[in-house]
Amino acid sequence: MAQKKILYVTSECKGFAVTGGLAEVAGSLPKAIMTANKNYKVKVLMPLYKTIHENYSSELSLVGSTTVVLAWRSVYCGVYTIKKDDVEYYFIDNKYYFDRDQLYGYYDDGERFAYFSKAVFTAMEIMKFYPDFIHTNDWHTALVNVYLDILYKKQGYLMDIKSIFTIHNIEYQGIYDKFFLENVVGIDELYTGILEYNGLINLMKGAIVCSDVITTVSPRYAKEISTTAYACGLEHIIRTNNQKLIGIINGIDTEFYNPLTDKALKYNFDVDHFSEKLENKKELQKALGLEVNEKVCLISVVSRLVQHKGMDLILDRFQDIMQENIQFILLGTGEKYYEDKFREFASWYPGRVSTLITFNNQLSKRIYAGSDLFLMPSKMEPCGLSQMIASRYGTIPIVRATGGLFDTIRDYSNDGNGFVFKDYDSYKMLEKIKEAVHLFQNQEEFVKLAQKVMSVDFTWNKSAKEYIEMYQNISKK
Repeated sequence: MAQKKILYVTSECKGFAVTGGLAEVAGSLPKAIMTANKNYKVKVLMPLYKTIHENYSSELSLVGSTTVVLAWRSVYCGVYTIKKDDVEYYFIDNKYYFDRDQLYGYYDDGERFAYFSKAVFTAMEIMKFYPDFIHTNDWHTALVNVYLDILYKKQGYLMDIKSIFTIHNIEYQGIYDKFFLENVVGIDELYTGILEYNGLINLMKGAIVCSDVITTVSPRYAKEISTTAYACGLEHIIRTNNQKLIGIINGIDTEFYNPLTDKALKYNFDVDHFSEKLENKKELQKALGLEVNEKVCLISVVSRLVQHKGMDLILDRFQDIMQENIQFILLGTGEKYYEDKFREFASWYPGRVSTLITFNNQLSKRIYAGSDLFLMPSKMEPCGLSQMIASRYGTIPIVRATGGLFDTIRDYSNDGNGFVFKDYDSYKMLEKIKEAVHLFQNQEEFVKLAQKVMSVDFTWNKSAKEYIEMYQNISKK
């Protein structure tokens, strides 16, 4: 079998620039694919952000440079590379667009990522890498699939390249006014219909229409986004293109998240040395000013503090939750309203509640390792990684049955690996918390469940094989 080449295009990637779950996927999936099947060669392409230049300047090698035409602009484009963990990473360099303190959140994000998407094709020439598949992710790279279809395939070029578009979160679609099409995207108004939706330009809609395959990050989420409740207005487009939609659950990097080798932990442990987990709990209680007491059930939340993560449910029942013999830790940042409320709770319950309004990866791992239960009551959750990470550290998840949470956690009553409630209802959540805390009183059964949870395979192995099968299937079409 001839080697198949994949160009994996992303706006962020673990190890270089991170804001969320997309970076975790981009940092793990390419290597997992090549490990699963040696006939696949994956190269990753992303912007050369300021933070990457600062941290890797001595390792970056210039491959070449030229200009990219974006509508009426002619703009510099450099291509740099680094090889890391057997994966080749390539970076589009343009200081005007990417030499900034943050990855996103600027008035010209649409133009920045339109430029990046156009530069992908220039980079392919500089890299001398013409892939069989271009795999893009979320609205920031959606125009790659649109450009491939309109500027190349419709003109008879790059006809053999298949395009895949992964929706990590349908909520963020890249929506602009019609002026954006010709002035920024640089596509003739003849093709307005491909990108127009509800009188505006919708980049995600364009990618859905133009791609050979659309994937989401869990099978359940693939079903959910065809409904009005989850599709954020795109349900009609999803239904129309449903024949090319599949859901593949993400994995986690089990080397990075490994309680047996994790340097963030004072006491390393695994299923066979589970008692050391208790030492991490006591260490965590001590560090956060909680009463050091192994007989108190420690519940944690590591999350962005936004509504769709289920923060309203926790606020609604917090005082009821605290009636149980528990301690509560929250780590995260987000909307000021939630940050303030959880700070207030910490002041109400000194020695029992710790609120940490920060993003700290090392601390998050200590919380995963030291907690007994992990609460994740999301309103929507395309995949979710936290429930898998918590499981890896022997902490039992309490989740709502939505998206990837539905696909990865089954209820304890059904011989499962966690506690699951179905309805988005704070009383239903409270019932499951009480059930889990009650089981905690029976330490023998609780530890048995925690060890079972810890043994669940959340590696990328299965997911990588499903992606390879998807690539093979579209090769045949």
